Amino acid sequence: MKKTTLIFFAFCAISLSIVLLPSSCTKAKVPVPLPQVTCTSTISFSAQIAPMIQENCSGCHGAGAGTSPVLSNHAEISANANAIINTLRGTPQLMPQGGPALADSLIQQFQCWLEQGTLNN
Repeated sequence: MKKTTLIFFAFCAISLSIVLLPSSCTKAKVPVPLPQVTCTSTISFSAQIAPMIQENCSGCHGAGAGTSPVLSNHAEISANANAIINTLRGTPQLMPQGGPALADSLIQQFQCWLEQGTLNN
């Protein structure tokens, strides 16, 4: 009986430490501040942002491509704009996946468009 009780308490202690230990070691995710960009002109969604997304993202994130989020129109792109800029900058993962990073000038255009309120222009 004593041996069974001892084994039971040992099992409970190990189980409890397995459950509690990972949560005590995780850090809260802190958003990475975006670098300062000087936006000298209004960025056009139809002339600059939509073509950039079409050329670099729609292979995986286009309508019917199967990867979430779908980025096929202004509403979908603007709803995901913060996540897009973070992934373009490599936080938490660099996009486009498997390809070279976008040119800094394109990333800055997207950031300016975001800072300008994701206009549908």
